[in-house]
Amino acid sequence: MGMVITAAATALPDRSAPASVVDLAGRAARGALARAQVPASSIGTLINVGVYREHNTFEPAMAALVQKEVGINLDYIADPEPAAGFSFDLMNGACGVLGAVQVGQALLDTGSTERLLITAADVHPGGDAQGDADYPYADLAGALLLERSADPDAGFGPVRHYTADRPTDVEGYLDTATMGRHGRTTITVRRRPDHAVRRAEFAERAAADYAREFGIDLDETLVIGPSTTADGLGAQGEPHTAAPVLGYLTAMDGARHDDHDHEDDHPVERAYDQFLFVSVGAGPSAACALYRPEGR
Repeated sequence: MGMVITAAATALPDRSAPASVVDLAGRAARGALARAQVPASSIGTLINVGVYREHNTFEPAMAALVQKEVGINLDYIADPEPAAGFSFDLMNGACGVLGAVQVGQALLDTGSTERLLITAADVHPGGDAQGDADYPYADLAGALLLERSADPDAGFGPVRHYTADRPTDVEGYLDTATMGRHGRTTITVRRRPDHAVRRAEFAERAAADYAREFGIDLDETLVIGPSTTADGLGAQGEPHTAAPVLGYLTAMDGARHDDHDHEDDHPVERAYDQFLFVSVGAGPSAACALYRPEGR
């Protein structure tokens, strides 16, 4: 049985208060649960993959706080069924969602859980990405609800990870030497001027390697890549860890390939039967996974 995406959702700050990872991830998670019409109690495992957090918070695990925010099986003694509820952080930068997909495949295959929820949220340490023109990422969250499908041809294929034999062109870190009293609300992100071009080239190589390994025709596949933008949501900056969720929703909401009718040369909408997720992050590293929606 394959592992399929039952529902997905994104969330943006409401701007009435500083952005919070826990709030955003919680709202995205509740949105996915509402779309799937399943209760929070049905989630066996929650994996949080966000990187940037308000006040540069790293402990306790954000996943535990998101689990509490969503209300996923908070008392496993009182409510042990249908799942006790387990959560943890998995940090792998922009490739975090696909890393969590890989872990989720193992958990679902072994029957360790029936439903798995992935949350990905990033916010500026100061709580407002729009107030920092030099910070490249959007305050944005995404969530994927995953479960097993009876259709063996649907769902995710193997996840593959790739590393490039060159220095990384992007770094995000807390500069402890200069942070001073504002260190809790600042972060340093350095990217080479040609970062976008290098990222696109690396993504293209990773997709080609994946397609070659698994015999995939990329002309018949919709690629969900790292160039997904959050402009349509009204967010400022690029999506970071939530980019695959946003890309998936864009694809499912009607992204089409423009073929041409040879008689009148008018574009013809064409739906794809399979997607290829491609993420690229610091390292530089990339991750790819084929996905076939149910019923396609």
